[in-house]
Amino acid sequence: MPIKRGDFVRAVREKLEGSLEARASDPRFPPYIFDSKGEVVDLSGDYALVKFGITPTPNIWLRTEQLEAFQE
Repeated sequence: MPIKRGDFVRAVREKLEGSLEARASDPRFPPYIFDSKGEVVDLSGDYALVKFGITPTPNIWLRTEQLEAFQE
């Protein structure tokens, strides 16, 4: 199922670690992107802008293939 605005997602550690995005920046990702609920606020091509609202953090662009639906 394709990701759309307003969906609640989390990052998939196995797909993010070692990726081009991880190699292009600090590879130490904060645990909350894997463990907490993020909301898709925008989409651009293969990327989704995700807002994690538990703590005041910056929004992050991730490839849609690196995301999965958040299951509570």
